[in-house]
Amino acid sequence: MNRRHDIDALRALAFALVIIYHVGMYYVAGWHWHLKSPHDAQWLQWPMRALNLWRMDLVFLISGLALGFMRGGRSAVLRERGRMLRERSKRLLLPLAFGMAVVVPFQPYAQGVANGLVAPGLGDFLLRYYAFSAWPAGAFDGWEARITWNHLWYLAYLWLYTAVLVLALPLLDSKWGQGLRQAFVGLRGARLVLLPMLPLAVYALTLAPGFPPTRDLIHDWWLHAAYFTLFLYGWWMGVDAGLWNEMKRLRYRTLAASLALMVAVLALVATVPSGPARAFVRVVAQAYLWITVVAVLGWAHASLNRPWPWLAWANESVYPWYVLHQTVIIVLVVWLAPLALGPVVEPVLLVAGTVCGCWATTTLVQRARWLRPLFGLKPVPPRYPSPARQVHPPVHSA
Repeated sequence: MNRRHDIDALRALAFALVIIYHVGMYYVAGWHWHLKSPHDAQWLQWPMRALNLWRMDLVFLISGLALGFMRGGRSAVLRERGRMLRERSKRLLLPLAFGMAVVVPFQPYAQGVANGLVAPGLGDFLLRYYAFSAWPAGAFDGWEARITWNHLWYLAYLWLYTAVLVLALPLLDSKWGQGLRQAFVGLRGARLVLLPMLPLAVYALTLAPGFPPTRDLIHDWWLHAAYFTLFLYGWWMGVDAGLWNEMKRLRYRTLAASLALMVAVLALVATVPSGPARAFVRVVAQAYLWITVVAVLGWAHASLNRPWPWLAWANESVYPWYVLHQTVIIVLVVWLAPLALGPVVEPVLLVAGTVCGCWATTTLVQRARWLRPLFGLKPVPPRYPSPARQVHPPVHSA
């Protein structure tokens, strides 16, 4: 099986979108984030909303693909399930624990100081933080738990979905499970565009009203249902040639449908008041989500499935960049905000500084063998063969 360069590239680009999105969260008006710029802009809500409706769903689908590649198509024996769960636990929970202890704490400190509910002084804050001290209400996101994972919630959710899927392998490998997978990868034309969206619409109608997004793992039933479904779709589709070729064939039509639905969703959000009519908005949003994901996968397969020179570097760098990026953003915000550089120079420096900070820190992490596992990397750097000799499936970090 030839290496799927498009999936490698899409994974890197999907996490790059996450970084851009979090920079945008500092500037978008009316949306809560840890720190907010005095140069906030109302118009940013529209591109941010258009991106927010599908960005993490795509990431979880790609993560399901990654788990399928890791498994390599072997039968679901108990030893294999244990190996997969141990490997995923090491690659997900260790960076999560390290990130919560070392990378993330500056974020609640900066938010608490900005809110006037935490006294300046990082050292004193860390002493209280590591002692699980109580905090004033609203001091920072996650104050109730006395500790927070902030942007690293994805790792906890991904570990949970991985554990559920691994434990369910006997069912998924049963005759019934294989039949369901074959039905999914056999979808063509309008059925591929419509049928996988139906569970997402059901979740939006039944779970979304009572379980709005929290990212706290415990009360996030709507997002759990949606994200795990996309994760399972990724596991099912794997590198099935027929399904990927169909998404490639449909890419122009799904792109046009995605753009039309994006306009429709934004118009409905702006005009439909709260109440029963919002249920229709949620259904249209789920259609936009799934059709956009299909369009992205189809265009990626058509345009990115080649040995790009930057792919080896990206595969080795994307996980540390993800762990680091939000703390780097907030450190730069704290440094840049007092300079009052304005709504043009400041965001340019913020993006450039985030890129440079993540790049420099990741370079150090990659060279320190003891640091590599703490950022989700294998202890020994991989030796990449030339693109022409890559004949193994991609192994993703998250």
